[in-house]
Amino acid sequence: MDLEHWLGRAAQAIQEWADTFGPYHPHPSLDVPDDRFAPVFAEFTARLRDNYPFFHPHYAGQMLKPPHPAAVVGHLTAMLVNPNNHALDGGPATAAMEREAVTRLAAMFGYDPHAHLGHLTTSGTVANLEALFVARELHPGRGVAHSADAHYTHGRMCHVLGMPSRAVRTDAAGRMDLDALEGVLRTGEVGTVVLTTGTTGLGAVDPVHEVLPIAERYGVRVHVDAAYGGFFTLLAGAEGPEGLPPEPWRALARADSIVVDPHKHGLQPYGCGAVLFRDPAVGRFYLHDSPYTYFTSDELHLGEISLECSRAGAAAAALWLTFRLLPPTPDGLGKVLAAGRRAALHWADLIEESDVLELYQRPELDIVTYFPATDPAALTAVDAASARVLTEGMTGTDPVFLSTLRADREAFAARHPKVTADADGARILRSVLMKPESEDHVEQLHERVTRLGRTG
Repeated sequence: MDLEHWLGRAAQAIQEWADTFGPYHPHPSLDVPDDRFAPVFAEFTARLRDNYPFFHPHYAGQMLKPPHPAAVVGHLTAMLVNPNNHALDGGPATAAMEREAVTRLAAMFGYDPHAHLGHLTTSGTVANLEALFVARELHPGRGVAHSADAHYTHGRMCHVLGMPSRAVRTDAAGRMDLDALEGVLRTGEVGTVVLTTGTTGLGAVDPVHEVLPIAERYGVRVHVDAAYGGFFTLLAGAEGPEGLPPEPWRALARADSIVVDPHKHGLQPYGCGAVLFRDPAVGRFYLHDSPYTYFTSDELHLGEISLECSRAGAAAAALWLTFRLLPPTPDGLGKVLAAGRRAALHWADLIEESDVLELYQRPELDIVTYFPATDPAALTAVDAASARVLTEGMTGTDPVFLSTLRADREAFAARHPKVTADADGARILRSVLMKPESEDHVEQLHERVTRLGRTG
C-alpha cells in the first residue's frame, strides 16, 4: 500500500472534479506563501513527535492504532470537498455512502438491512447518548441498569438525560451477574439494561443471550454497548483458536439497540461511531423542524434521525471506502481481528508459563491483563510493581508501551485469593493487542516485560 501515491490520486481526482465548474482563484486573504508555511510546518511536525508510537507493535497500551490507509485516503479525499451529512443538500454523495456503510454494520449484527434505523456519530459516547435518549422516551420515569465494569459514559449520560442509573455487580470473569441483575429488575425502576460486549478494561463479554429472556420477562429494553468489541461478532463460531462462542454474538440481532465504534476495530480515524436501532419506528423521537434544510429531496435526511447536527461526511466516506476494500465479513475485517485475538491468547499462554508474571484473567477478546509476581504476594506490592514496570517500560533503548487497570479488592480476591488484600485495590498491567501486527511481536513483548518484572 503506497499511501503517498494514494494521496496524490486523491488530490488529482478532486481537482479534476473542481475544474468542471470553471476556473476560479482563491481569495488573496487565504494566501500563505511557502516560505512562511515551511518553518511553521516544521515546528508542527516536530511537535507531533511528542506522541507514543501507536502504529508500532511495541505499543501495547491503550486502545489506539492508526487508521487503515484506505480510511486515511477516503477521509482526506472527501475532506477536500468538506460535505456535511446533516442534510442531503450538504452532502448528497457522502450521505448515500453513510447509509450503505450503516446497512453493512446492521447486517453484520443480524439486523434486517431493510428495516432498521441507524447512522454514524462523532463518537461512541454520543452514540450511547442517543440510545439512552430513545430508552428514556420509551420508558419515561424508569432508569438504566449496567454492569459495574461498563464504560463510565453510561452513568454520565444518564445524568445528562436526568435518568437514574444502577450499577450491577460482575462475576469472576467481569461479566454482568445475572442474579444481581434480576434483583435490580424486580424493583420495577429499570426500563433498559445496558450490556457490554467487550468491556474497555478487561474485554469481558456480557451474556447477551442469557439476559434477553430475563429482560423480556420484566418488560425492559436491551441496549448493547459494542463500542469496543462489536466487530468480534465476525469471529463468532469461527474455527481455530480465535473462534468465539457464538451465543452472545448471535443474540445481538434481538437487542433493541447497538452501539459500535468503527474508529476502534473498524480501522477508522477518530470521529466515527455508530448507533443502530432494530425498530425503525423510534425515529419519531427525533422529529424536529429546520426552516433552511431538508428541502432538496423528499428522502429521509440523516439529520432527521440524529441528535447531532453538523457531522463530517468525510467520516462516512472513509468507512465506505474501507468497507469496499476490507468488508465487515469473516474473510474481510474478520482476519484482522483474528490476528489480534491469536496474539492475546498466545501472550496469555506465555504468561501462564512464567514465574515472573501472573495472568489476571484469560482474555476473551484481544486485551491481556497481568501483573508481576511479588514477594510478598500482596496488593500493595502488586500495585507498586505494576507502576514501576509501566514507567520503566517507556524509557530506555528498547521501550515497550503498556497501560494499567485498577482492580478493586473484591475483584482481585475472586481471581487470586492467595494475594493478601492489604489495600482497597491494585493496579495491574493491561495490553491491548488490536493491531494485527502484534501477532508477530508477542514473544518480544513478553521478553521485554518479563525482563522489567524480574528487575524489581
